Amino acid sequence: FPSQTVTENFAKVIHGLNANQLTDQVIQRSKRMILDTLGVGLLGTSTEVCHKVAQYSKIYSSDLSSTIWGHLDFRLPPLYAAFVNGVAVHSMDFDDTWHPATHPSGAVLPAVIALSEAFPQKKKISGLDLLLAFNVGIEVQGRLLHFSKEARNIPKRY
Repeated sequence: FPSQTVTENFAKVIHGLNANQLTDQVIQRSKRMILDTLGVGLLGTSTEVCHKVAQYSKIYSSDLSSTIWGHLDFRLPPLYAAFVNGVAVHSMDFDDTWHPATHPSGAVLPAVIALSEAFPQKKKISGLDLLLAFNVGIEVQGRLLHFSKEARNIPKRY
């Protein structure tokens, strides 16, 4: 029996993290990953699959909204904005990857940005807080892969 559940392990790692713990190297790499993901995402907004999910998502509305990348006049509830932007990032399969095979930034960045846009004006987060949230998302994804038996078998299947 492990002494902690996966959820307890995540909570222990995440609890109390703050932006002061980000090293200069982590900040620089994160900025590069974010810039790359935004570039790939903007390119992906022109794909057919992105157009389809954007059209589908137009049926949803909310008092909270977030931007669809590349379309300043098109906003959706944060959940659907993250979905459409995530599809845009991955639509051409040029987004970053690591082993075992996954695409960390395409899953994390659209969600972090959509949520940050939905915060009330007086509670907006700083750029450093956004970098922290991005890194926590990447770390959680890496830990999920670590705990996943299926993920360990991905290389054997290909």
